[in-house]
Amino acid sequence: MINRKDWPALMIGVMATLAGIGIARFAYTPLLPAIIQEGWFTASQGAYLGAANLLGYFIGALCAHALSERFSSRLVIGASFAAIALSFMLCAGAGSFFWFFLWRLVSGIAGAILMVVGPSLALAATPPERRASVGAMVFTGIGLGALLSASIVPVLLELSLTATWATLGLLCIAAGLVSDAFLRQGVTPLAPPLAASPTANSQKGYAGIKLVVLLVIGAYALDAIGFVPHTVFWVDYLARENALGNHAASLQWGIFGLGALCGPFMVGALAQRVGWQGGLMIAFAAKAAAVSLPVFSLALLSQSVSSFMVGAMIPGIVALTSGRLAELVGPTAHKKLWGQATAAFAAAQAVAGYSMSALYDTWGSYAPLFAISGLMLAAGFLLVLISRGVQQRQAHLSDQHSTKHSSNQGRQ
Repeated sequence: MINRKDWPALMIGVMATLAGIGIARFAYTPLLPAIIQEGWFTASQGAYLGAANLLGYFIGALCAHALSERFSSRLVIGASFAAIALSFMLCAGAGSFFWFFLWRLVSGIAGAILMVVGPSLALAATPPERRASVGAMVFTGIGLGALLSASIVPVLLELSLTATWATLGLLCIAAGLVSDAFLRQGVTPLAPPLAASPTANSQKGYAGIKLVVLLVIGAYALDAIGFVPHTVFWVDYLARENALGNHAASLQWGIFGLGALCGPFMVGALAQRVGWQGGLMIAFAAKAAAVSLPVFSLALLSQSVSSFMVGAMIPGIVALTSGRLAELVGPTAHKKLWGQATAAFAAAQAVAGYSMSALYDTWGSYAPLFAISGLMLAAGFLLVLISRGVQQRQAHLSDQHSTKHSSNQGRQ
């Protein structure tokens, strides 16, 4: 249950994820057809503008930790909100491809910084016993952004494309002001660096923890591949390839957004029951099944289950991975490690996006891409499972070492 004292940290995290991915990334998806129809850019140029955001996200993830160490969190977060707002407002009119590419790149860089610094600050400022709830809830911003892209953006496009871009910029300013209001209350990390565990004191124990972390980050990178088909191809796959029409496809995008909003609540309850590790395993298995479902059935129920569960598990796996890494290394080291995990995710996502586009050009169908992503998510599940085995083995070796050490002291 969320405590009233948790609200400042929680709202900082929610506003960061809302602007960082919810608006900077997801709001561009329904804007793309309108940009092409208005003749601002060709379909190919529009796709490259989408890729510019992914490239920026990778760059931002690499530099987020260093920036937050050199400058205050309030300055870094505020500048990132301002950059995303400017990226929309300065693209509110037709312009050159280079101009739009530059600002889509900036929005990606700023979005990644918010996604690294915001949740890390929220986790570090929350007492340990409530981190499972708060750590999951901060990612509801992603779902709010998905719902905005499914509902508000199409309505704004009825007015004009310029009004839509400008309004999205104003939404980012509003989110930034809300975040800054809570930052001014003095949200600071509560937890000191965690004491090293007996396992971590030995070189072998440290290597074991490092291997667990690498396996979790590897699984997170595979999740980025599973992320691509539903966020890039799902609407077109339903509307055009399967001739279900734009209305049916829009309905599924709305269900996807609803799932993305519900996901953090679902995994928060899950983490409290089975822990971060158990929750992550369940989430990977559920997402693998949901992504693969359209390959076997496109009945309305199957579409809806797939849309909702993939939508839910997108912020869900983000939240669970973030919480799992914080559990492994502590909240102080979390920010740097979370930046590295975000960079791995961004790199895998960009490569998958380009590769799947090339495969679609070759095969002429999206269906195999959903199957490939389902297999990648199944592989991610295996990596998480292996990471649990490695950690249990290290804990067993640590217990043996402690028992042997106690026995030797008893003899002395």
